[in-house]
Amino acid sequence: MPALSSTMKEGRVVSWIKNEGDSIEAGEAIMVVESDKADMDVEAFEDGFLAKIIVQEGEMAPVGEAVALIAENEEDIDAVIVGYNGGAAPAAPAQSAEQAPAAPLSADKPDCEFSQIDMPALSSTMKEGKVVSWLKSEGDAISAGEAIMVVESDKADMDVEAFEDGFLAAIITQEGESGAVGAPVALIAQEESDIPALQAYAATLSGAPTPAAPVAAAAAPVATGAAPKKFSSASSAASGDRVVASPLARKKAGELGLDLASIAGSGPDGRITASDVEAAASGAAPAKAAAPAAKAASKPAWSPAAGVVAATPTAKVLAKKAKLDISQIQGTGQFGRVTADDVRIATGEKKVERKSAASSSGQAAVEMPEGFVPMTGMQRAVSNNMVATLSTPEFRVSRDIIMDGFDNLYQKLKPKGITVSAMIAKAVALAIEKHPIINSSFSDKDGGGIVYKKDINIAMAVAIDGGLITPTLMYANERSIAELGENWKELVGKAKSGTLSPAEYTTGTFTISNMGMFGVTQFGAILPPGQGGILAIGATQEVIVPDSQAVLGMKKVKRMGVTLTCDHRQIYGSDAALFLKTLADIMENKFE
Repeated sequence: MPALSSTMKEGRVVSWIKNEGDSIEAGEAIMVVESDKADMDVEAFEDGFLAKIIVQEGEMAPVGEAVALIAENEEDIDAVIVGYNGGAAPAAPAQSAEQAPAAPLSADKPDCEFSQIDMPALSSTMKEGKVVSWLKSEGDAISAGEAIMVVESDKADMDVEAFEDGFLAAIITQEGESGAVGAPVALIAQEESDIPALQAYAATLSGAPTPAAPVAAAAAPVATGAAPKKFSSASSAASGDRVVASPLARKKAGELGLDLASIAGSGPDGRITASDVEAAASGAAPAKAAAPAAKAASKPAWSPAAGVVAATPTAKVLAKKAKLDISQIQGTGQFGRVTADDVRIATGEKKVERKSAASSSGQAAVEMPEGFVPMTGMQRAVSNNMVATLSTPEFRVSRDIIMDGFDNLYQKLKPKGITVSAMIAKAVALAIEKHPIINSSFSDKDGGGIVYKKDINIAMAVAIDGGLITPTLMYANERSIAELGENWKELVGKAKSGTLSPAEYTTGTFTISNMGMFGVTQFGAILPPGQGGILAIGATQEVIVPDSQAVLGMKKVKRMGVTLTCDHRQIYGSDAALFLKTLADIMENKFE
């Protein structure tokens, strides 16, 4: 199971594109795994056969746990399954009683040339990382500069490249597993012949079982029944308007300027493959891809072998605990597979989902969400950051700012593409120049101290699907409003597409949280870890205030409420009050 966020402990398989027994080819998508913000295809990086699906569709599995087994040859499928289940093939001639116990593997480094790949640090506060996916399989040749794995930070995934030529001998940290920064995740062999020795050495590092010997795999019984056939359909498997295509197909379509929605897919369930894109680019008729689909349509969908009950592993465990005959339970999963919910319904633990009832007005009743829903990786990261600030002694100071002059300036700059966010960031940065303590953070070093930060980097909270992220405007005090406006548009676009680099969301020295666009007039924000202050911006309102120079003694003004949250260990109430006074003066009188 790949790691799709730095705080992810388990993942969910959205769908399997291949069935057990199907042949697979390098570059072909075999399953879809959920990421923080989207579903991601997982491709096969070598040819073979899908021997066993361990984690079924919709099921959760801990990060790094095996989700499927791949056999190199079709006749090896049973041997691979036996090896995974702990079965033993006929052994070599019996040893003496003194020799019978297998000697434990030595942790000594093998006598060969090899290098070690360590878990990279993707941000200054990162303590551990998770491997989202391995782009290479054990035994594959790799070249310097070639991406070999994808490692996840709190909010983004990054490719990790090889820095020398060789062979990927052993993967220590599996897809989805976490590892401390600097911990070994894989071993690279200089010579292909050294791979077995390095795999044995890697097993002692990770605590994983030693790879089964080839002779044991060959001695395992071979299945007599035919493997389930590949199931494909020309119809699209997408829900709504989603275009289902492999990552390579998407990349090629982007390079060739083709619209994926206009390409007919020939892959499983209508998935668009790289060859479909190439055929569309060359002007080939899509009827070519329809032939195999029509052929597959005449074949039956996947069905279990004789005597095998189609059920998820969790369903089997639950049925065994409840002492139920799982073959008597009606399955509601894909291809009639018995799911965990089917077993829970059979035991009475879960109620059967009732059909939607109509309300008295004749309209369908509103279906409300119910039950536990695991957080996404981004949601867990936000939650952990919030908990991390509970030990910080913080205080809040509020003030109103008259916005008439600021709003008039915005109306002049708006046609040039300048945003309110960029203008507020600039004003805050100028105020921080007058009060550097607001840009500081507290450190426990030597019994406690203040860490002053030379750069003024303004982070601004942005709500996206599934979480919250803080794109950062670097050196906001030194740049023009126009430049900040352009940069902010770019950062927001990257945030929504999930393509921000760590430097673009982890380098903030002061944060702004603006909920004024939602009509919120005033609120207090929680202090981010590693910062001394965060400014909460409320909505601008028109209010009547006393004015001795007005005819009626009153006038209408635009007023905005702001609240500053500070770390009280190094920032005092007077510091916060003076900062807000300076900010108000800049926004009301001196902002040009």
